[in-house]
Amino acid sequence: MTPRKARRQRGAALLLLVAVLGLGAASLLISAFGRNTGEAERQQRTLATLAQAREALLGFAAANGRLPRPAASALDGRERAADCADDAACSGFLPWVALGVDGVDAWGKLLRYSVTPEMARAPIVSFSAIANRVVLERGSRGELAFVAGQALCDVSAQCLPVVLFSQGKDHYGTAASGVPRINTARGNIDEAANDRASRGFIARPATGNAALPGGAFDDMLTWITLPTLYQRMRAARNLP
Repeated sequence: MTPRKARRQRGAALLLLVAVLGLGAASLLISAFGRNTGEAERQQRTLATLAQAREALLGFAAANGRLPRPAASALDGRERAADCADDAACSGFLPWVALGVDGVDAWGKLLRYSVTPEMARAPIVSFSAIANRVVLERGSRGELAFVAGQALCDVSAQCLPVVLFSQGKDHYGTAASGVPRINTARGNIDEAANDRASRGFIARPATGNAALPGGAFDDMLTWITLPTLYQRMRAARNLP
């Protein structure tokens, strides 16, 4: 074999190797991009489901003079039959059958729902009823601060009538089959707090960094303010 021919063969082999490596890298990039796109799509679908549920809650209040009670159970999307005895009894799953909406997020988990007991009883007496749900966030040093509401909720300083949320892709949550998801993370204290909360909830940007204050977090929260609720009910002439 001549030196020139050997060089041509080595060059061809090198080009083939580069092409194979390039295809492998492209495949990895496409795979990663596809995963990110799929996850972003699930997040957007969940946000849309939460928005639909929020609108359905306002419609229910306008028609019934109150907000619904939580779902009867993880398998029964009708609202609980009895009035809420306390804040804990008014926290659970979104009553998706009563509202006529989808009760699960894009990861197949039931949406969570917490309503002020006074707001789930008709008639709501607007001049004396007190909305008592609050939402907090964490500052850069880990301190908690109010996003909606404040430490003391009263007639002159109202908090929120209702909070609803998805527990996100990972860790906590309950499947539509009624099976609770086991938390496999450590240090995700804010997700744990939301999982057991009845009055105060935490909203933060999503992160998988367990070293941040509050730990890993992917809950997605929304809420209704009292003026928004009352405006919709007054428009329907269903607020004394």
